This record gives sequence, C-alpha cells and structure tokens, in this order.
Amino acid sequence: MVSDSPANIPSDAQTGISVRSLWKVFGKNPDQLFKSSLQDMDKATVQQELELVIALRNVSFDVTPGETFVVMGLSGSGKSTLVRCLINLIEPTSGSIIVDGRDITQFDQKELREFRRSKIAMVFQNFGLLPHKNVLENAAYGLEVKGMDKPQRHELAREVLVKVGLHGWERSNQRELSGGMQQRVGLARALAMDPSILLMDEPFSGLDPLIRRQMRAELSTLQQEIQKTIIFITHDLDEAITVGDRIAIMRDGEIIQLGTPEEIITNPADSFVEEFTEGIPKTKIINISNIVSEASVFSLPDSPEAILRLMDHAQSDYAVAVDPSNKYLGTVFRSDLHSAFNSDTSDTSVQMHPNVTPIQPDTTLETALTIMSRETLAVPVTDSANTFLGMVTPQDLLRTLANSQ
Repeated sequence: MVSDSPANIPSDAQTGISVRSLWKVFGKNPDQLFKSSLQDMDKATVQQELELVIALRNVSFDVTPGETFVVMGLSGSGKSTLVRCLINLIEPTSGSIIVDGRDITQFDQKELREFRRSKIAMVFQNFGLLPHKNVLENAAYGLEVKGMDKPQRHELAREVLVKVGLHGWERSNQRELSGGMQQRVGLARALAMDPSILLMDEPFSGLDPLIRRQMRAELSTLQQEIQKTIIFITHDLDEAITVGDRIAIMRDGEIIQLGTPEEIITNPADSFVEEFTEGIPKTKIINISNIVSEASVFSLPDSPEAILRLMDHAQSDYAVAVDPSNKYLGTVFRSDLHSAFNSDTSDTSVQMHPNVTPIQPDTTLETALTIMSRETLAVPVTDSANTFLGMVTPQDLLRTLANSQ
C-alpha cells in the first residue's frame, strides 16, 4: 500500500478526525463475531455462518484539519455507512472516532446533539430542502433550530449564499431552482452553521454531468477560502481526483488503498484499484513538480556576455534572472541576446523575454499541455511566493507524457 501521509494542508484549520479500528456489523448479537474464529473470513462466509453482515471491517485513517478527504468505492463498499458512523447516525459496533481529543462513539445523547449542532454538518445527495421555505429561510434553517434570532440568522445565511453563488436568489422558492442551485442551498445551509467538519455523501451524483462538473470545480475553489475539514463520499474517480487531497478506496467494508490522487493512479495497490482507475488519464493527476529541471541562473546587472558564457557552459539556450532571495525576475533566451548585440542601439542591458509567464508546481500535465502549446520555449516554475524552482521544456513534457501512457 502506498503512503497515507497527509497532503500539504494549512495548519491554521481547526479540527481533524482520527478513526481507529472501526467496525459496523449488522444482525443479531454482532459482538459474537469478535469471539468467533470467523472474524477474519470474508463477508459471504460470515453472513452464511453467523447471519451477520459486515459493513465496515477494521477501518482506520486520519483526516488532517482543512483536508478534503475522499472516500470512494462501488455500491455496497461501505462508504455511506462509514460517513453515517462519523456523525453517529449509525452506531458503530466497535472502534473509535476521535474529534478534538474526544471519542464521539462514547457521547451521550446531549453531547452528541451538541456535537452535531456545533462541530459537524452534512450535505446529502437528496437536497432535503423545505418546500414551504424560500432559499434564504432554507439556508438559515439550521441556525433557526439552534435558536438564533431571525435578523442574525438571515444575515449569516445571506453571507453564505454569496459564497455559493446564490446572491439574488434569496426570495426564490425551491421549484424555481435547478438541481445544482438546490444543492448550493443545501451546502449554504451546512456552511451557515460554521462547522469545523463537513460531511458530503455523494452530493452531486443526482445532477446532470455538466452541472456536476461545475459544482465540484466550485467546491474546490470554495474550499480554498473556507478551509473546512471535508469528508467527501463518491463512486466517481474523476470527481474524487478533482476535489480530493487524498483518497481512500473501499471494497467490502475495508480501505484497500489510501493516498494522494497521483499515488493511487500511478501506483495502484492491486488489480481491483488498477481496473478502477484505468479510465483516468495520468495527465490529469501528474504535476509539473515531477518534471521540473534545473536552469542556469544569474543576477542583474550581469552583462549579456556573462550570460552567454553561462548558457554556453550549461549547453542551454536560456537563463533565468533571480534576486538575492531566489525570487524569479525573468527569463532571457539566447536569441534575445543575439538580437541585442545585432541592434543599432547602444543599449546593451539585458531585456527579459516578454512572453514567459511562470506556472505553479501543482499545475497538472493536462493544464501544462494547454500552456505549452502556446509556447515553443521553456517555461519557469515558481511557488506562490514567486520563488524560482526550475524550468519545464516542451521536451520534458513530451518525455513524461510518453512514459505515462
């Protein structure tokens, strides 16, 4: 199995989840399974011999604060049972679910009710809107249940409706909304509660394909702003790699592989995962960071002659200007320097190539293809602070594409 270490998640988010040895067994006297020699047998044998159904088998994972953690699998894999156990809509047979240092499986009804009201919210596939209430009232409904006064809850609801793209629809009724808009209302209702944890159980599966793609792209963008801890349930791998920082793939109640989208696509744990992922182009998940190459760098005001010598030494047709902190300033190509030497002006200062825009290291090969198709030259790679990381050439990209087939 590949590494299950968390992705690079912001450290200022509030709450994560730690699940340990979680079991859910349906049937009479489920505890008999743990006293039986059949505990490690397959589901069919356990069902036949003990008349018990194993929905979750010894499931363990951690979700980092602010992470979007995707749980996926085919129907009957246990993913929906898992998410309902996380909010105790289904009571686990054994195991622990730790949130803020407390095991929610040990909560009494009062503690559980407070946990659901203050810490966690859920978005379902069926939107669950109240038909007699308008958009604003639906978005504010959870706050109404909490006892918040009308002006305050409506103010908060308006703020989240703006976040989900429904500004101006506050007075509309459910029948006036498309499926995607109704799901936005459901999301707004959850966000209005300001939960630390957001559980999303196949929230987009009932939508048309185009709307579904739009919704998951919007969720990814929104998550960059809200930084909630999200557990997202889906059976769609394309959806999983779009929204997820990490993915857990389930089969027969067990997690059979956990890792980043790139780890799962490029290193499937077994033939089931390989078949499950075979329809996803690797160009959608492999990042530019994997193919960045070193480049010759110089500091201004180096002369054109010095820069040419640098290129000659590196057998390169380009060099990169950086400041003392290694911040990217620009790219100079050999042809630019030759043009400067051959010009009639006396200005021999180094001019940066005007059409070279840096890209981020998390840019996928698919996106890079579009960028590189407009460029015949090397493209610099910088991080969010404009620190120079290296260059990507068309040759680098084509070589990686050839090897990823």
